Amino acid sequence: MRKELDSLVLNPKQTALYYTGQMGILARHCSSWLMIDGYLTDYVDRNCCTPQVHWKRKYAPPLAPRDLDFVDFVFCTHAHFDHTDPDTIAGLAAVNTRARFFAPPPAADPIETYRLTDEISAVAFPAAHEELHPDGAGGYAEVGYRITLGDFVLCHTGDCCPYDGLADHLSGCDVLVAPINGRDEYRTKTLDIIGCFDADEALTLAEQAGAGLFLPAHYDLYDVNGADPAEFEACRASRHPAQACARLKPGEGRIFG
Repeated sequence: MRKELDSLVLNPKQTALYYTGQMGILARHCSSWLMIDGYLTDYVDRNCCTPQVHWKRKYAPPLAPRDLDFVDFVFCTHAHFDHTDPDTIAGLAAVNTRARFFAPPPAADPIETYRLTDEISAVAFPAAHEELHPDGAGGYAEVGYRITLGDFVLCHTGDCCPYDGLADHLSGCDVLVAPINGRDEYRTKTLDIIGCFDADEALTLAEQAGAGLFLPAHYDLYDVNGADPAEFEACRASRHPAQACARLKPGEGRIFG
């Protein structure tokens, strides 16, 4: 994957997005690279197994943390290790001293716009990981990001469930990245796994937001907290046939514009 990224050529109006697994996204616009929720190790497997839950990655990361010397901006949506991975962050920091990091709690009212370059800005919004978790200081423990790259808008919800007003934060985005692994009482109460949108909720949100393209995520890395892609496709075909979608393989990308 690193060879493909190194050879990528874009014009000033284009944006490239790559899926790195779980909720991980790499984005490039002009000469700048952004990483959102990069999880490029097996940290969860080595540190989070319990008698009830055995975590085992289903595929290797398409990049290693040592490959991330080119990343300019790093966004983490919340403190779970598959979104803020200590080994990915430490590996990146060891080879990259210029990267700037963004992590909760930056989502408050009024919402602040972070100007990263002349062409790129970012706004954080609250995410409801089953429910909203205010931090007591005007922010939230979990957030999503609306990132503007020239004329292109990428919205990444982080781990999230529906709540009133969420679609307003995403309105008119070109690409929406959201989880589809769902939630249920057994996972929440017995396995202590906090859930997210199911397929129908995520696709409904994409429609409400007017998203140009929906990229489903957080369904393919761990069997214990994943979703059947066939069920997603069936839901899309039967209930949301007009919503454009693309399921990217880990390491696969798209160029927009």
